[in-house]
Amino acid sequence: MAHVESVARAVKVIEALAMSPAGLSECARRVGLPKSTVARILATLEETEAVERAEDGRMYRLGPMMQRLSAAAGGPAQLAAFAWPYLEELTSLTGEAAGLSIPDGYRVHYIDQTEATHPVQVRDWTGELIPMHLVPSGLVIMAHWPDEQTDRYLGRDLERTTANSMTDPEAIRDRLGGIREVGYVWVFEEFVEGINSVAAPVFEKDTITAAIHVHGPAYRFPAPGEEGRLGKAVAGAARRLWEAMAR
Repeated sequence: MAHVESVARAVKVIEALAMSPAGLSECARRVGLPKSTVARILATLEETEAVERAEDGRMYRLGPMMQRLSAAAGGPAQLAAFAWPYLEELTSLTGEAAGLSIPDGYRVHYIDQTEATHPVQVRDWTGELIPMHLVPSGLVIMAHWPDEQTDRYLGRDLERTTANSMTDPEAIRDRLGGIREVGYVWVFEEFVEGINSVAAPVFEKDTITAAIHVHGPAYRFPAPGEEGRLGKAVAGAARRLWEAMAR
């Protein structure tokens, strides 16, 4: 029975970290166990790569072994848990909200989002389903579709939500080609007036699994001349996420 109890406690710790990364004290609070007990469990889980320490050495998060299991299961909740450190990294860099989305037919499904550190924040889009061509997360997914799938999408009546929404099929085709070259794309007030956003794709075995984006108020995001640096930062976070999933 002692072995069963140990396994059950380890599962509780993994479930706690699946919510979001945490330090020892916070993890112990979430599972309702003494810190000394949780410290031993974390040490064992770290040896098996079920958890790992973040760069600061204090925070624990789900590790490569759990990432591999999540990739095999393909669940959005697990993917969001593994992506969370990369989203937090982007929010720390930019001060803006970072999000994760997955393809859902001809729409992109926003499944998670961090909070901006600025006092003025944009709304949380988690749970929303948005036409692919209106947001950068959708565009980076479309950029890697087969030609026939792109043709079917662009042959439909394309929704326009602001004066800046791009709905011309040939202009969108040109844009998708540029995305394949640089690895990210900016959208300037094309889905919502006053909001700019940048996104990059997350791959798994040459297939788009998800997209990572950062968005913020147009009056401050991006700062002048920062489009390239921030775009590369988002693309780098997306690449590190897919590399971790492939371990």
